[in-house]
Amino acid sequence: MEWFTKFPTMDADSLRDLKKTIDEGFRGFTRAYGDGIESIFQPLQHFLIWSERFMTKTPWPIILLLIALVAWFASRNWKIVAGTVVTLLLIGYFDMWDDTMKTVSMIFVCTVLSIVIGIPIGILMSRSDRVQNAINPILDVMQTMPSFVYLIPVVMLLGIGKVPGLIAVVIYAIPPMIRLTNLGIRLVDKDVLEAADAFGSSSWQKLKNVQMPLALPTIMAGINQTIMMALAMVVIASMIGVQGLGQPVLKAISNQYFTLGIFNGLAIVGIAIIFDRVSQAFGARLQKHREIIHG
Repeated sequence: MEWFTKFPTMDADSLRDLKKTIDEGFRGFTRAYGDGIESIFQPLQHFLIWSERFMTKTPWPIILLLIALVAWFASRNWKIVAGTVVTLLLIGYFDMWDDTMKTVSMIFVCTVLSIVIGIPIGILMSRSDRVQNAINPILDVMQTMPSFVYLIPVVMLLGIGKVPGLIAVVIYAIPPMIRLTNLGIRLVDKDVLEAADAFGSSSWQKLKNVQMPLALPTIMAGINQTIMMALAMVVIASMIGVQGLGQPVLKAISNQYFTLGIFNGLAIVGIAIIFDRVSQAFGARLQKHREIIHG
């Protein structure tokens, strides 16, 4: 009755040989193609370095003014702008300005990359049920895979540094961008599309002039979720060399520095609230615009 009480498993030697074969195969792939893959990401590294230098080397009043202007143009809400400025002033007052700017630059690059990659994939999914059925399981795996697991193949391929951390963050954060782009385009009213067809619009014209504008509030929700997930990944990505607010939090965990962890954790929360409120307000403005035009 041992089969009834003990779950049947693969033979220990066979399991060890299987794991060894997979590990050796991945190491061989890394040795053969690691340098070539690393060279592909060189432009991304330059973009990240430029963004970080701009955020950290520009005088803080200018950066504060730029962020306040972005918050105003996105939200048109003085309360949100005032909250943004006060939060950043408090972060700077507690000597976390440089780390915060590094984190903001990382989130900015991750968001841009997620938009550039995610929106075309979402559009492709919205235009083909077959593509949607093929990509959905991949997105399910990406969203359910423990975040630490993303670091293993990336580090083995590219080593420790900013670019591997950036790639891990993008992989973790991009699924909402893809899903909500697909959903937003699919939810566009069919009557509107029929009217566009009646006026002789091509597929590209329907996408550019009808579907994308109407789906924009949903796409903005995807951008919001992507930013939130990227911020959640910042602390974990600090384990492979991503600088910013995550590294002090990791140091606090390792050395049991309570105050250091709390202060930097609250700074991450503050940045998350700023991004969340500004992007939500922008999405709400787009929704109101849609209701006025099409309501």
